Amino acid sequence: QVQPVESGGGLVQSGGSLRLSCAASTSIFSIYRMGWYRQAPGKQRELVAGITSGGTTNYADSVKGRFTISRDNAKNRMYLQMNSLKPEDTAVYYCNSAHGLDYRPDDYWGQGTQVTVSS
Repeated sequence: QVQPVESGGGLVQSGGSLRLSCAASTSIFSIYRMGWYRQAPGKQRELVAGITSGGTTNYADSVKGRFTISRDNAKNRMYLQMNSLKPEDTAVYYCNSAHGLDYRPDDYWGQGTQVTVSS
């Protein structure tokens, strides 16, 4: 398992930016498909962005053009650059290893990092 640790969240005004980081505990991080997920109050957890071991990315329609996912396999880290943030982006953000074209996440979840966007 990757056993990820998320960081970088915070409070930001609408239109602002944040960069989230995900640190993975495994030395074989590079082989994993990875995803950023978020869960807003009262809503189900959803996939925000995913990246394959080869660097191919995909995004939820709601964040396309605003968020960028990337990874640094040498550092066992993944990132989510979030620009033009909106109040509806407010959620706890999690990273996780994933499987398949639909990015089914592994069972282990870290504590996540809170992102709050004020209007």
